[in-house]
Amino acid sequence: MSKKKVLGICMIVLCAAGALFSGGMLWKKHMEAEKSRIAFEELAGHVSTNEMMNELGLTESREIDQKVKQIGMILTEQEKETLEWMRAHEIYGEFYKKNPDFVGWIRIDGTNINYPVMQTPDDPDYYLKHSFEHEYSDYGVPYLDEACVLDESNNYVIYGHHMKNGSMFYDLDGYTDPEFCKEHPIIQFDSLSGFGKYEVIAVFRFNTERDKFRYDQGINMTEEEYGQYIEQVHERELYSTGKTAQYGDQLLTLSTCEYTYRNGRLVVVARKVVDDE
Repeated sequence: MSKKKVLGICMIVLCAAGALFSGGMLWKKHMEAEKSRIAFEELAGHVSTNEMMNELGLTESREIDQKVKQIGMILTEQEKETLEWMRAHEIYGEFYKKNPDFVGWIRIDGTNINYPVMQTPDDPDYYLKHSFEHEYSDYGVPYLDEACVLDESNNYVIYGHHMKNGSMFYDLDGYTDPEFCKEHPIIQFDSLSGFGKYEVIAVFRFNTERDKFRYDQGINMTEEEYGQYIEQVHERELYSTGKTAQYGDQLLTLSTCEYTYRNGRLVVVARKVVDDE
């Protein structure tokens, strides 16, 4: 057999091997995506079931609340907080039992964002590449910045992947369109201590290699720092929402990858809506 024929056969074999390898990798990615989707759908299903039970009065805290209303009792703020804490634990407590890294749940109605939120202060980026079950995963789980302390920090910063299959924080892209923001103005972030509705006040793209504004470090801010933070946010916003925040408002900042810049970020900032608003 001539050298030319041998070389040709080798090239064919190499091409075939390459095609098999590429196909195998694509299949592996597909299976990982399916595994991730199913796992998170199961978790979300538990949340929906527990919320429904709460609304139907099938939980202890709901029954107490209904009895309080029946006899016309006026609860103190501390008693209201206790009831809310009980409801939150009835809905989300089982996730904390399964994984003590669980700190809350984030949801934006009308999008695919409906996930647990994790936190590992001693290993800050652990959930960048791990699943809720502690297995390696390219999808990870949305996670809270290690410097944030729930019920103490005045800005909760949550990171999530921008996955091409539409999962994780991919749908935050929609907020680059003001019409999308008008249709999805509320972000729900609940923790074990209670529930929270956050109204979007600003959206901006961020160049991590050039912009010196450290939006991810504005977490435990003084009044002066808070004012400067909000000013910096509005200077970068893609459009005006007509909303803002002032010192005393609880902030929620969501961050994901964005590809206008190399190593860029898309940032969505929201403020907590209080009951009397």
